[in-house]
Formats: sequence, structure tokens, C-alpha cells
Amino acid sequence: MSDDPEPKATALNPAYSITNINSKIRALDGSTLTYSQWTKLFTLHAIAYKVLNHIDGTEPTANTTDKYSPWKEIDALVLQWIYGTLSKEYLDRVLEIQTTARDIWLKLENIFLNNKSARAGTLNQQFSNLTLNACSSLADYCQKLKKIARQLGDIRQPVLEWRLVMQLVQGLPPEYAVAGALIHQLAPTWDNACTMLHHEEMRIQIRTKLEAPSPC
Repeated sequence: MSDDPEPKATALNPAYSITNINSKIRALDGSTLTYSQWTKLFTLHAIAYKVLNHIDGTEPTANTTDKYSPWKEIDALVLQWIYGTLSKEYLDRVLEIQTTARDIWLKLENIFLNNKSARAGTLNQQFSNLTLNACSSLADYCQKLKKIARQLGDIRQPVLEWRLVMQLVQGLPPEYAVAGALIHQLAPTWDNACTMLHHEEMRIQIRTKLEAPSPC
């Protein structure tokens, strides 16, 4: 009988347990899901599955060591995650085979943060000109305004909450004048301001219904 100890089994990286990345992270399209939202979700996912070192700038394993082959396999898996969570537009722009997850991570960063001045000008114009009357509903108005603010944040042009709330009021039609004045006075958070406007919307709808002429 041999006295040699049995070899220890190598623990399988938890990243291999992911069979459908799209059930964890939605596709980055720059609009429905902004770049900043995608990077936050992807980073949390990478932390949870112990592969953050493949995108955070950690020096890759040297290809002269025995650990390189397992590292390369995991890196290819993370690269598949990135590709699997991009819209077709962005996938077409970054798709490569002989590359690393970190290289594509940086390529996406460059796409979204490059030419910041031009993008900031366009987004700021959209932000300032958006009105409730140009949207399908109050909920749509709030959502679009918040989305533009996130896109500005993506290019390092963060919109402070008070500015977001004031722009929300700025784009309201005259029938919201009382609610708008109250928001100016109270300076509530974004969520509270939206709630106040939703309550005002319901009051307007009830008042309009009561004032409507009765059918003959």
C-alpha cells in the first residue's frame, strides 16, 4: 500500500456555474441600460464570481507559468460575458478573438468616454429642452429626464440631484404650477418630487373628470 497522499482536487472557479449571463446582466445599449449602470452590474457580478482581477487592471498571469492556461480559460469566459451583454451595435465595434477581457473593457470605456465635449453638449441640450408635453406621460417624462442624467454621468458630467429636480419642474405645463412652486419651496429629493407630481397628476385627472360636462 502506498503512503503517498492523495492529490487534492482543484476547486472549480464559480464563474463556470454561469450558463446564461443575460439572466444576470441586461444588454448594454447606452440608453435603456447606460454604460455606468452596466459597469456597476458587471463589476458586482465579477466580484461575486471571483473574476474581478480580469477587468480591474490586475497584472495578468504570465504565459510562461503553469497557471497561465487556467487563467486564460477564465479570461475567455469573462470575455464571453462582456460580449454576451452588449447590444449588436457595440458588439460589432469591439468584437475580437485574440484579446483579453481587460482590453475589451478598456475599449468600451474609450467608446463611451471619448469625445466627451460633443456628447455633453448634445445631452445637456436634450436635458434642458425636455418637457412633460413632449412625453407620453408623467412617468415617461421622469424616466427620460433621469436617463439623460445617467448618460451625462457616464461621460463624467454628473447631474446633481437638486438640478435634476429643478429641471423636472422647469419642464412642467401650467396646470402643475402649484405643485411646481411647492417643490421649489421644499426642495425635496428626486424620488419625493416625482411622488408629489404623481399625486398632483391624479388630482388633475379627478378635477378634469368632475369639470367635464355631463352627457345629455
